Amino acid sequence: MPLVDLKNIYVNFGKEKILDNISFNIDYQKIITLIGPNGAGKSTLARAILGLIKISSGTILKKKNLRISYIPQKICFNPNFPITVEQFMHLNINKHNKNIIHMLKQVHSEHLLKQSVHSLSCGELQKILLARVLLTVPHLLVLDEPDHGLDMNGQILLYQLINKIHRILSCSIFMISHNLHIVMAKTHEVICLNRSILCRGTPKMISDHPSFIKIFGNYYKQQYALYCHNHNDKNSLI
Repeated sequence: MPLVDLKNIYVNFGKEKILDNISFNIDYQKIITLIGPNGAGKSTLARAILGLIKISSGTILKKKNLRISYIPQKICFNPNFPITVEQFMHLNINKHNKNIIHMLKQVHSEHLLKQSVHSLSCGELQKILLARVLLTVPHLLVLDEPDHGLDMNGQILLYQLINKIHRILSCSIFMISHNLHIVMAKTHEVICLNRSILCRGTPKMISDHPSFIKIFGNYYKQQYALYCHNHNDKNSLI
């Protein structure tokens, strides 16, 4: 059985159909990237997988005792509630400080241990969230536009860390992203969504598909070819 098996998923908000007959699997140790225009239902699909919203019909089957970690697009901390990185790392996780420091080192952020989370930049916060993922040891990591608010250098570093986590934990990753020219070179499968699944397959298959080209144009196809060419180079971006 796959980690997650979605069959004929529909989600309606009132009379509006948000997701229309969605079916696919999330298999072991796979990286799946979900792409599509704004309003395509990408975040809704991720939340349906997480069980955060109720589906209108269909079935979502999950492997028994499946551990899922989720990093949303934005996390807001109450400014009236002071909390350090160290305290945040301990929330709902019973781990010794040596474990926490070790995981922070994995994302090059051990120097932030005593810093307030309110003072972190977008890039620093994403690193802390990834360190927490390492502590929870998930079978599946769900990421909703993890590079939101980061500049190009920050995006490159972030995806390097995501791929590092994939190697360390041997987990599956289900990721929403618009940053196709970086992400697609390391993705096993791409799903192009616009309320329904327009196309799915390997990055090479998708980049040639008419539905992909109609939405994203030939620019990303050219960029995918560039990054794919550098895929095995020691100086490759990811």
